[in-house]
This record gives sequence, structure tokens and C-alpha cells, in this order.
Amino acid sequence: MPSSAQLRSTLNRLDNASYKAYKDIKGSYDFEDFTLIIDHVQGDPFAAPSKFRVKVPQSLANFPPKLFTSPSREIALRDFLTRQFDEAAKTLSSRRGTGKSGLIAMAKLGQEVLDRTATFLNDKEIEVRFVVGLPARGRRILGRQAAELICEDIPEIVDRTLFYDSLNPKKIRQQVETVEDADYIRSQLPERGLVAFVANGAILPRRSGVDDRPLKDNAIPFQSPPSLEVEFDCPNQGKITGMGIPQGITLIVGGGYHGKSTLLRAIEVGVYNHLPNDGREFVVTDPHAVKIRAEDGRSIAGVNISPFINQLPQNRSTQQFSTPNASGSTSQAANIMEALEVEAKVLLVDEDTAATNFMIRDHRMQQLIQKEKEPITPFIDKIRQLYDGHGVSTLLVMGGSGDYFDVADTVIAMDNFCPYEVTQQAKKIAEEHATYRETEGGEEFGEITPRIPVADSIDPSRGKRSVKLQVRDVDEVAFGTEDIDLSSVEQIVNVGQLRAIATALVYAKDRHMGKQRTIPEIIDRVLADIEKNGLDIITDYPQGDLAVFRRFELAAALNRLRSLEVE
Repeated sequence: MPSSAQLRSTLNRLDNASYKAYKDIKGSYDFEDFTLIIDHVQGDPFAAPSKFRVKVPQSLANFPPKLFTSPSREIALRDFLTRQFDEAAKTLSSRRGTGKSGLIAMAKLGQEVLDRTATFLNDKEIEVRFVVGLPARGRRILGRQAAELICEDIPEIVDRTLFYDSLNPKKIRQQVETVEDADYIRSQLPERGLVAFVANGAILPRRSGVDDRPLKDNAIPFQSPPSLEVEFDCPNQGKITGMGIPQGITLIVGGGYHGKSTLLRAIEVGVYNHLPNDGREFVVTDPHAVKIRAEDGRSIAGVNISPFINQLPQNRSTQQFSTPNASGSTSQAANIMEALEVEAKVLLVDEDTAATNFMIRDHRMQQLIQKEKEPITPFIDKIRQLYDGHGVSTLLVMGGSGDYFDVADTVIAMDNFCPYEVTQQAKKIAEEHATYRETEGGEEFGEITPRIPVADSIDPSRGKRSVKLQVRDVDEVAFGTEDIDLSSVEQIVNVGQLRAIATALVYAKDRHMGKQRTIPEIIDRVLADIEKNGLDIITDYPQGDLAVFRRFELAAALNRLRSLEVE
């Protein structure tokens, strides 16, 4: 293996050469304390940056094995090292020429602790993946600047961040133990009959819509109502107390701007772990919870929405309903049925983003428009059947309709960001002020019908390229010649997840579609492959910018592919 000195010599020799001559440096190099691997060299200074890796032997890195003895601990430690490397890279990298010259960067990071491909470790070595903008002026190589960047800056970053003695052991331990405790609470939710837990002292509000860090000023720490308070005896931090949200039907009510949606947002991202001091590190949610909303204009392919919508004009079928331009009610019905198809166990709904005519049809409207003239069966008449017949709980923010008091198991009122349990008061009001509305939901919820996707309808090609994927933040991906709009899929929290989802769709088509497999069966197989082999299984070469995703968001991307056809 060539040495770092030989790499420096090569870079100096390439000074002022054509940019394509950088291809000569692809390969592995011995830097004494670590190995540098250059997997891919960019074609010009304005192209996607070059892909680099470093590997440090554990005999030198010397991280105590107790820090990565379980999956929770390992993911937390890998996340910590990724953030340390990223911060050091931002400090040391500087512009050296045109385009992306001088860049040293990692995957985009947020407040969530995710299983990413940026960093790996085991008892033998640590591997970190990152990108480098190789220096150039115009299309001429800046060889000496490249030698400084690769042979001086990168070793400095490695030295600062990938050796245990260079880091703060207290902060490492805090992150590892926080994540392990959150995972412990999540594992305990089903046997405690809970769908979510919000710790006392949690800070739920964020700084802004574009800054996901905790609100600094005037944030009110969360405090559970005594009647809903539960306690978990965690492996590291001992007893953690807070509000347990029980299985069944739970309403979150209250006046405008009192924290209803803020609480629901914290719960919906509680399917992921968060950094220590995020404020939501012990807001923990059942991993099978899915946020549901109306989504005007989305395409729907062969979904059985008949539990909610039937008897459409022109005798259009709702057992295999398709449309390129869904209404609010049909989109919300499809979103629920697609989530149930892939085994959602908790539905999270905010009336602010729901279709009103899908949520409720009150007594007066029932009197004016007879049931035989109304194809929509409102959610209020199906919500109990979902729980009793399928074990699917619902957590619903509702500020405008007290009709849901009749079907609720638990009612939580938010007052100035403080929760109060008001179930008995709500039930008393329901008894004293009857709505007189007629139940329209029938005896049972109805069929949940798995669909079989047609593999040929999923085409990631564009022009001469058999696969062309481009991710735009967390809400849109260019998939071949199509744009998949995921702006209403609110539990994708990191661009690395969407990049992995797009890649997994291609992998699913190539490896697991066909043979009459249903969407749930295909997703099961894809996730089993990733569980066994890691995210590298879905890519042609090692990439450092992917993050693990859930089955629900993979299904959501597939369902929003406008070319999708199903059997």
C-alpha cells in the first residue's frame, strides 16, 4: 500500500495538470495511524465531491468495548463520532479554488440519532466516510493545496475525533446512555399498554420552523397530569417519570396556540431517538406510529378505501380506487389504508391538516344530506372499529368538534403548554349535551387489502442512465423522469433517509418484485436484507450519506410514485 508521503508526492506532481488527472490518486494509502481510501474521484470541480474513507484500528483508537456492546450503544457512539468529525471538518476545511474545492463534509445531521452509513465501528476498527472537494482553479489541479488538504487537514481531523483519548468521555457516555434508555422505554411501551411517553421536564417547542433545536427562552417544561403519570426504571438514568399515553383513542384538546400540535409533533418524531439536551430525548413513541393527513392532489393506485368511501357517482369502484388527483377526503382515506397495509399500529392525526368532511358529519348535516347521498363514512364512525377490531390506536388533536368525546378513551387538555387529563369532564359533557348524530360505520371496519405492485411501472431511468436519482431535502426525490412529492410525509426527518428510500425502491424492484409478492412482503424482504447486511446492500459502492428509514416511509414513497400500477 502506498504511503502518505507517496500520495503527497503524486499530488505535487499533478499541480496545474488537467482536472481529470486526479483519477490517478484513487486507491488506499497508509497514514501510519490510519488508512485513507479514495473510492471515487469527481470529474470536475463543480461535480459531486469525491468520496473518501478513513479506517482507524481499534488498537489505536482505543474505545472501551462497553460503549458499543448493544445496537443502541453502537448507533449512539457512531452518531457521536460522526458529529465530532463533521464539526472538526467544518473548522478545518476552507475554500481552495473554484467550485467545491477545499470542501470536507459529511452527511447532513439533525437532532435525531439515526443509524447512518457515515461511521461504522467494531472491536477491530472504526471507519468514517466523507466527501472532499479536490482543489482546482478552473479545470486545473491545485496540487499543493490538495496535498495540504489530504495530507495535513484530514490527519488533523482524524486525530481530533477518532481517538478516545482526544474526546470527552463524559459526553460520549451521556449520549450512549441516553439513547439506550430511550430504546429501553420504547421496548416497554406495549407491555405497559402505552403508545407514547413524554418525560417530565421535556422541552417540546422548537426555536423556529427551520431550527429544530429546543426553544431557549420562555420554554415551559412538560409536567404530566398525576392521573397519567408513569415511571420507567431505566438501565442508566434510573427512574424516569412522565406522561404515558394509553392505547386506544386519545384526544388532545385545548385552545389555539396552547401546545396541542407541538405535543403531537414531539410524539410523531418520538419514533426516533434524540440527542441529549434536545428536550425530547425522552419523548418516546411506539415505532409503528404513523402521521396521517389530507393530501390534495396526490396520486392513488388501486387502494381499497371502501371502509371510508363507497357508492361514488358513475359506480366508480372504491375497492381498487385509483386517481391521479385525489381530493382531501380520498387522500386521507388512502393514507390510512396504505399505513394499515404495512402494519401501522398507531395513527397520529391533527385536525389542522385533516379533511373536515372526512373527520366528522354532524347531526344537522346528516339531516340535510341523507346517508345514501353521502359516500364518505367519517373517521369518527371508524375510529373505534380500528381499535377494537385491529388493535390500532389513534392520537387525535381536536379543537373544533366535541363529537369525538363520545368515542374517546382518554382526553388531554393543553392549557399554556401544560397538559391536564379531562376525560371525565368530557364524558359528562357528552352525556349532558347529546349530539343526536347517527353512527354510519356499519358493524365492522372493513377489508385491509394488500396490493401487488407491477415491477415494470417503477422506472428509475432517465435518458441513457438506467438509474437517475436526485434527492431534494426531505420532501422530494427525482426518480427517473418523475418527481415523488413527499412533503406531506412528515416522519422523514433526514435527507439521508430519503436518499436511502429512493435507492431502496430501485433495490426492491430489482431483487424482490414479481412472483406475486405484495407490498408488505416486498418491504419485509428489503428490510430483512438491510438488517442482515446494512444499508450498503442497496448500493453499488460504499456511501456515507444514507440513513435507516422505516417501512412506512418506504411504502409512502412507493405509493406516491405516479407511474405505480398494482394488481
